[in-house]
Amino acid sequence: MEWSVLLEAYNWNGEQRFTADRIAADPRAARYLTGWPREGDFGVVAETDAGEPVGAAWARYLPEDEPGYGFVASDVPELTLGVLPGHRGRGHGRALMEALIRAAAEQPVPIARLSLSVEDGNHAARLYSSLGFTRVGRCDNADTMVLDIGSENRPPAI
Repeated sequence: MEWSVLLEAYNWNGEQRFTADRIAADPRAARYLTGWPREGDFGVVAETDAGEPVGAAWARYLPEDEPGYGFVASDVPELTLGVLPGHRGRGHGRALMEALIRAAAEQPVPIARLSLSVEDGNHAARLYSSLGFTRVGRCDNADTMVLDIGSENRPPAI
């Protein structure tokens, strides 16, 4: 399921700009999942009551010599969020992000920051900002955003 969610993260605007084969063949895109899970990787999955996948959010440390699109430092995991078509606009993205932020704070070595990249026009940018992510950089047509995980930014337990 992770690869289909990664594909949806890349095709966030509903257009099929990317195919699964293209993402798997692109080293920069594939590094978000190749070899999953590695030490330090963590994530959350949403499913319907019937067990059908809705989406997922995960975070992974990437090295400086193999950065992702939202790379800020090798000690800051970069997150990916994808919600499958038919489930968007129902709050699943927010729920996944809140669960991932809680999971980051609960890691054996608590994580101080999370990063991500969001392309221009992606409505998820509003979600990220509402959760406390701030713009720290820009590359091509995308902003790099970071969340400082502290008690004031941590979503409440549910």
